[in-house]
This record gives sequence, structure tokens and C-alpha cells, in this order.
Amino acid sequence: MSLSTAASRRAAALVVLSVLETTHADAHCALHHADPWQLLVATMLSAQCTDERVNQVTPALFARYPDVAAFAEADLGELEEAIRSTGFFRNKARSIQAAARVLLTDFAGRVPTSLEQLVSLPGVGRKTANVVLGVAFGQAGMVVDTHVKRIAFRLGWTAEQDPEKIERDLRWLLPAEKWTQTGHVLIFHGRRICKAPTPQCSHCPVSKPCPRRGVVNSR
Repeated sequence: MSLSTAASRRAAALVVLSVLETTHADAHCALHHADPWQLLVATMLSAQCTDERVNQVTPALFARYPDVAAFAEADLGELEEAIRSTGFFRNKARSIQAAARVLLTDFAGRVPTSLEQLVSLPGVGRKTANVVLGVAFGQAGMVVDTHVKRIAFRLGWTAEQDPEKIERDLRWLLPAEKWTQTGHVLIFHGRRICKAPTPQCSHCPVSKPCPRRGVVNSR
């Protein structure tokens, strides 16, 4: 790809992103949290679960287990019950408790501030790590969830299906200072307009430049 072509692609993406930012000016992280640890737990719970459900569970959860040490020392069965309604509760409980114990032994009980250290924690993948980096620490974090994956494909910003490759493409296409908010904006756009399986193209502010407007599929 020539430099001029790359520059044109990036400029076009920024134009589309600007329109989406205006349309979803209220886009933000929807998970309620008071600190990086609570955000980490909430994001782990959000896997295969809605943010709304997670926000219903976490107030009582964080009241019962107020810090990293409390999660590390929790009775596993009781922790499972506390998060049962988020789905996959056994795996999530084990991962959260294991992450808490690693934080205590390796990070003095504090959530680390680098991608490499975050993904070293049990149950923490790049999506979760990027949420924490972007929202809790104000660093550039390009989140790729199911909405971002679908919309990036429909907009022609990526042809990949693997989340890590999609993240790579978006990091190349967009400036780092846009990564965190781009995730929020695309998630809101996916929930409100560019839905799966049927996008509401007639209500979409970027339907004209969208190369796949009217496409009906789950991507």
C-alpha cells in the first residue's frame, strides 16, 4: 500500500469516526466502578453478559468483597453464587479469585498499568486489559468486543475476524489518542443502530460511505 493510499484510508476513517462521535456524544464505559480493581472485575464479569446485568450484580458484590484481599480470601462457592446471574459463573469466579491472588503476590495488591502485565493475570485477555488501560488509567486502549468487530468489518476498516488482528488494524488506522473513545463510540453505535443481524441503515449517519450498508449478517 502506498503512503498516499494509507493516508487517504486514515483520513476517511477519521471523517466517519467524527460523525459517529457527534452522533454518540454520550458514549462512555457503561460498567459502574470506583477504582481499577472494580473495573477489572466488572469487565471480567461482562464476558457473555450485558453491562446492565453486571451493574445489577456489582454493588452487592463489592459491598461483600470490598478489596482485592477480600476476593482472594473469599469462599469460592459463595463467590460463585454472588455472580451466578452473569453466566459462566464458575469460571469467572475462579479467574477473579486467581487474579486477586496474583495481584497480592506479584503486584502489591495493585492493578498493573501495562498491557503485558494485565494480560498475565488469570482470565484477563486483551479486551479486558484495554478497557482497564483506557478507562482506569487514561492510556490508549483499543477495545475489540463483538460490536467493534462487527462495525469495523462493515465500515471496511478491517477484513479480519480474529480480535487481535482487528485490534492491530484499528491501531494502524486510527491515532492512539482516539483508541479508547473509538471503542466506546462503536459499542454505542452497535447497540443503537448498527445491530446484528440487521443494521438500521436508514437511521445511520454514516450509511452513505459505508461499503456494506444493508448487509444482513452477524458480523
